Amino acid sequence: MALDSDRLLGMTSAELDQLFGQSPAGPVPRGRARGTVLFLPGSRLARPVAGAARALLWQGKVFDPDRRGLRNLISPLSVPSVRADVYPEASWVDARPCIVLDYSRTSHVAHWIRDEIREVAPGLYLGVVFWGRRQILKFSLAFAT
Repeated sequence: MALDSDRLLGMTSAELDQLFGQSPAGPVPRGRARGTVLFLPGSRLARPVAGAARALLWQGKVFDPDRRGLRNLISPLSVPSVRADVYPEASWVDARPCIVLDYSRTSHVAHWIRDEIREVAPGLYLGVVFWGRRQILKFSLAFAT
């Protein structure tokens, strides 16, 4: 069975940690990705929370590697906002390569946030969100392939 965002929602947090740890950074993405919040993955709440988050708050991200950046797609209207710098670097999780989405110099509302992503399947990235140095959430990004 192919790995996709729905399958990630069914995995436990420990399984997602293992998948992140064994996956390569992959290339810096380009274009629009559909985002899925992975809150309480593997639980009965994971899918309803992901659906509500997508419907009301966060649709995904649009990557522009030529400018080394991205914009988040916010609200049901997918308004491009909340910019981040994008670059490869060692992960705070395990010191292996990852793609960093850094809001510290680009956003007043999210300057304390750092995301790290790795490609877990073609066009599918698994991400972890840090608030300061504390990991608080996971998400996926699915690119049309």
